[in-house]
Amino acid sequence: MTAPIVLASTSAGRRALLSGAGVAFEPVAPEVDEAAEKRAMGAVDAAALAARLAELKALDVSRRRPGAWVVGGDQTLDRDGLLFDKPETIDQARAHLVALRGRAHALRAAICVARDGAVVWRHLSSARLTMRDFSDSFLDAYVAACGGSLTTSVGAYRLEGPGAQLFESIDGDYFTILGLPLLPLLAFLRGQGALES
Repeated sequence: MTAPIVLASTSAGRRALLSGAGVAFEPVAPEVDEAAEKRAMGAVDAAALAARLAELKALDVSRRRPGAWVVGGDQTLDRDGLLFDKPETIDQARAHLVALRGRAHALRAAICVARDGAVVWRHLSSARLTMRDFSDSFLDAYVAACGGSLTTSVGAYRLEGPGAQLFESIDGDYFTILGLPLLPLLAFLRGQGALES
C-alpha cells in the first residue's frame, strides 16, 4: 500500500489545487506560530522566510503522521524589500492594494516534503507581478465586491477571480502565484511512487 499524502496546511487554496489535480490527501493543520517564527528569524529575505515556514509546517505534521508524505507550503510577498503579511481586515487589504498599485512585486512560494520527521525534498518558485495603476473608484468597487475574501491571501487578491483585473503583467507560474508550485510537487511524488506514474 502506498504511503498517504498529507497536506500540512489550513489554506483553502492549497487544498483546492491538490484536489483539482486529483491527488488524494488528508489535510492536517500544522501547529506552528508563524508570527513568533518571523520574529525569531529577524530580518530575512522573502525566499528564506517562505522556505523556513514551509519546512516547519511539514516537520511539525510529519512528527505526528509517521510514514506519510507530508507537504508543507508557504508564500511571501515582497515589494522592493518590504515584506507583506496577510491582511487581517478589509481596511488592511485595501491598504495593501494601494501600496501595490502601479508597482511590481514578487511572490515566493516554497514547498517542503517531510517523512518521518525529516525533510526529503524542497522547492522554491518565484513570480513577478505588476499591478496596473487602477483608479480609486475601481479599487472601491473591487473591495466592495470581494469583501472578506481579500483577507485570505497575502496580496489581497485572487488571481483566479476578479483579482485578475488588477494586473498589467505577470511573469511566472500560475500555481506559484496561487501558493503551491504544483507541477514540481507532482513530479516529486510520482518519482517516490506516492502517485501513479
